Amino acid sequence: MKALAARRHHRAAPVVLLLLALLAMGGVYAAIAPSPASAATASTADIETGKKLFQANCATCHGPSAEGTQVAPSLVGVGAAAVDFQVSTGRMPMQMDGPQAQVKPRQMDEAQTAALAAYVASLGDGPAIPTDEQVDGSKGDAAHGMALFRTNCAMCHNAVGAGGALSQGKFAPSLMKTSPRNIYQAMLTGPQSMPVFNDANITPEGKRDIIAFLDEQHSGSAGGNPLGGLGPVAEGLWAWVIGLAIMIGGAIWIGAKSS
Repeated sequence: MKALAARRHHRAAPVVLLLLALLAMGGVYAAIAPSPASAATASTADIETGKKLFQANCATCHGPSAEGTQVAPSLVGVGAAAVDFQVSTGRMPMQMDGPQAQVKPRQMDEAQTAALAAYVASLGDGPAIPTDEQVDGSKGDAAHGMALFRTNCAMCHNAVGAGGALSQGKFAPSLMKTSPRNIYQAMLTGPQSMPVFNDANITPEGKRDIIAFLDEQHSGSAGGNPLGGLGPVAEGLWAWVIGLAIMIGGAIWIGAKSS
């Protein structure tokens, strides 16, 4: 017992105990921590198919190895999510030059888009296409999403995602008909004038909360006609026009009765 007590008071005992505690905490964390979601690995055939699609549709602007040119940026490291967003919304391949790429009917089907995304993802690490669970607004908190949206997005996209004008002919598009996956991917990749909201800025759960908030706004107006979703400006103008018309009509009627 005396020998054990002597060891307990040894100068190195606190260091040994600290190392043992850190080792135990690391083991417990490794056992209970959730494993990160990983995207499905693309096959060699998908990558080869995507490479052929890239050479036929994208290499003219982005370069034969996606290294970028004077007219289009490098795609090395942009990830599969950026490709899926741009191609699935028809923004790419671009139809014509302009301040920003326009939404139009997609030119590639889902299989071709997936193959092209797999090829670009093989060129360098980048954001993966989000899973169905990540974009499921029914699992999000709409109230928290509202706070995040109005802090980070409303100044460009309007308070309910109706869109708005920017400078130099650019605009923040309406989110009324944008799919949850594309909304998530836009936050993740920051297309065109939009900043990137990585997982350090807005967590994956926060992104899903924003999708939940937008789902509620776009499911219909509980207060009657939404007036384009433009908020108090449109509502105030409508009240002013109706109120002013009533006042003018009342003045004319009083004048006619007095004469």
